[in-house]
Amino acid sequence: MDSRGSGDALATLADAMAGELTVDSAAVREALAQVAAGPAGRAAFAEKVRRHQVELTRLRRRERELGVLFSSARELAELRDIDALLGRLVSRAHEMMGTDVTYLSEFEPATRELNVRKTVGSVTPQFQHLRVPPGMGLASQIADSRAAQWVLRYQDYAEGPHEELIDDAVSAEGIVSILGVPMLSDGHVLGVLFAATRQEHTFTPDEIAVLSALADHASVVLQTASTLEQVRRSEDEARTALDRLTDHLQDRDRSTVVHQELIEAVLVGGGFEQVAGTLSTALGRTVTIVDRELHPVASHPAPADPLSVRLPQVVRDAIASSRTTGHCVRVDDPVTPIVAAVIAGELYFGAVLVGAGDTEPGPVDERTIERAAQVGALLVLQQNAMADADLRARVELVADLLDPAPERRRDLERRARAQHVALAALETVVLIAVPAEDRATAARAATAFVGGHGLVGEHAGVVVAVLTATAPPELTADLRNHLRETLHGPVLTITTPRAGLPDALPARFESGLRTSRLLAALGTTDAAVSTDAYLPYALLFDTDARTLNAFIDETIGPVRAYDDGKGTDLLATLRAFVRNEGSPTKTARALNYHTNTILQRLHRLEMLLGPEWRADEHLFRISAAVRLDELRGQ
Repeated sequence: MDSRGSGDALATLADAMAGELTVDSAAVREALAQVAAGPAGRAAFAEKVRRHQVELTRLRRRERELGVLFSSARELAELRDIDALLGRLVSRAHEMMGTDVTYLSEFEPATRELNVRKTVGSVTPQFQHLRVPPGMGLASQIADSRAAQWVLRYQDYAEGPHEELIDDAVSAEGIVSILGVPMLSDGHVLGVLFAATRQEHTFTPDEIAVLSALADHASVVLQTASTLEQVRRSEDEARTALDRLTDHLQDRDRSTVVHQELIEAVLVGGGFEQVAGTLSTALGRTVTIVDRELHPVASHPAPADPLSVRLPQVVRDAIASSRTTGHCVRVDDPVTPIVAAVIAGELYFGAVLVGAGDTEPGPVDERTIERAAQVGALLVLQQNAMADADLRARVELVADLLDPAPERRRDLERRARAQHVALAALETVVLIAVPAEDRATAARAATAFVGGHGLVGEHAGVVVAVLTATAPPELTADLRNHLRETLHGPVLTITTPRAGLPDALPARFESGLRTSRLLAALGTTDAAVSTDAYLPYALLFDTDARTLNAFIDETIGPVRAYDDGKGTDLLATLRAFVRNEGSPTKTARALNYHTNTILQRLHRLEMLLGPEWRADEHLFRISAAVRLDELRGQ
């Protein structure tokens, strides 16, 4: 062999020892022959060269794999976009494994499903959005076993149950061999990383190790994503809680300010108008306060029609519910969605009606409305206390004005002036007879109605109004109508003649009281009368109803009994006879009858009342009984 051939043979052996796979075994054997190696030596050397080449190839591939893993590790340290990083990991796995399809399925703990999240090499949408139900296919077996598994032919896979949709998707992709490794974190399955080929392929331990290493990186990505999501959720929850706390504190501060302003309304006498205005400004809604009869007492902003508040039944029912609970009640009404009853214990005074607004009222707003209702109750109690004190002063003054005892009539002028009334101007006494249970209500209503035209109080079992000379002539009639509407029942008013001096007021009241007793005995409860028409009878019959009715029945009872039995009307003839001075002619003219007819009727009356019934004494008694019977009928 020449030196040149020997050098070429040595160069070939050197390349083979360097691990160049382009130098095959035949070339190695030829080179050994050129350097005069024996057959056994050549064979041994060639085998050693082959193993050396395989190991060098494995180490170089491992170097590339480690480079990819280190690159992935650096990206994990700079984690920003989770979705993009998972995509790069799947792409690198695809490059390193050299498979046809590489994909990552994410595990859903709630449903135990595996959903394909990233794919490389896939061509069908059906596979790219594949969902694997629990317990189905190779993916579920890998998730349940938490170990890498691979199949040479997926269609022949018999370790677990198949699912038709999964098989169709795998078949559409043309996948034959599949390797899958679990993605784990603290023993929990996060997903499965797959490498698949479209022809039969036997996966080596090195390939399984590489794909497992990438799966670990993918696990870190998903775990980091979960942690970041929890952190973001915690931040959102903390921010939401802080916002709620801030809003709550702001509402509490606003509520405190509103409460102070409401209390000020009580202390400085601002009244219901200030309560409604303060609450309306705080809530940004219309606020109306109504009394127990649902009549408006204050509203803000002021309505166009201040006397009109029309409440549907649903709002009335809500007020009744609030009376029971003592709290706000939401109402399914677009105009008045919130109501709160104005109550103090068992006492009911009205309600606070809150209109619609742009924002939903919170619990603090509801407590503010309830506080406004409580302040409204305090105002009512305060007003009632002041009214009761004023009423007591007026009652005492009226009682002293109408009592003739000198010791009770001292200092009347100063006390009347304290009630904004001039003593000298008081001249007319009006007695108001109502049932005992209605007297207090009648006294309050009459006081408000009379105003500065007089004084009102209870005295001797009746309500008394002492009017001034400036009172309008129609005031008494209007007062009676007002009380009838307020009490929803009968009202008897008795007006006395004017008194020239305040000292004459007791006598006027005594006259009216006699008339009141007379009318009570006659059963008259709903009328407007003057004492002048009843004074003679009141002086004669200051007695009880039994005695008075007995007198009437004893005197003219036979005539009434005759009329009831015969169907006649002799009592009308007797009344006309008494009114017409006992003259038959005038009686006939008044009744539009012939005189003979009247004479016949008078004869029949003589048979019933006795032959002396026209005598002075008898006729006087008969005249009084006829007049009293007439009053009793009225």
